[in-house]
Amino acid sequence: MSETGLHDRTAVDESELVARLRAGDERAFEALVERHYPTMLAVARHYVKTRAVAEEVVQEAWLGVLNGIDRFQGRSSLRTWILRILVNTAKTRGEREARTVPFASLAPEDDEPAVESERFRGADDPFPGHWRAYPGNWQRLPDEVLAARETLDIVIATIHQLPAPQRIVITMRDIQGCDSEEVCEALDVSEGNQRVLLHRARAKVRSALEGHLDG
Repeated sequence: MSETGLHDRTAVDESELVARLRAGDERAFEALVERHYPTMLAVARHYVKTRAVAEEVVQEAWLGVLNGIDRFQGRSSLRTWILRILVNTAKTRGEREARTVPFASLAPEDDEPAVESERFRGADDPFPGHWRAYPGNWQRLPDEVLAARETLDIVIATIHQLPAPQRIVITMRDIQGCDSEEVCEALDVSEGNQRVLLHRARAKVRSALEGHLDG
């Protein structure tokens, strides 16, 4: 099936799903919850203090979905619309806990390096700006090393230590599989800011992995 045909089929399937939700089809709603709950919980966790509160946020967001499904106009995908409701709910709850700052005030600074400057040769070096030591070739490492629990723990720990905007963007893109358009619409950020935040987050995770795998 062509990309256009797949897109049309997806649009038809989504229209049918929305119609079932509007008709009060409980099985359709249960399937929707099962599909999107993990992503919603993962995003909510970045706005509030505990998993328990994040679960409350997700439940509140689902109520918002049910109450608002008649107003869904299909201008974005259903998942994007659901995530937008989730983010707005999580922001409101997070503000009560003094945990969150508006994304607009956390736009990436132009002069923030994605990789530590110490990793490159200085101006007085014969090859200024080049890597001091090139990153290791991870393709040569056995799969079991890359998949080891210790390696995964380092990735998770590094992500948890990222600034909130980077943490949320990399979670949505690389862990939950959202595309850039979904992230931009859900978080109300520009494509450029989303791209920079993701790049910097990935660079920091890669740097942490290099220290672990090449050390």
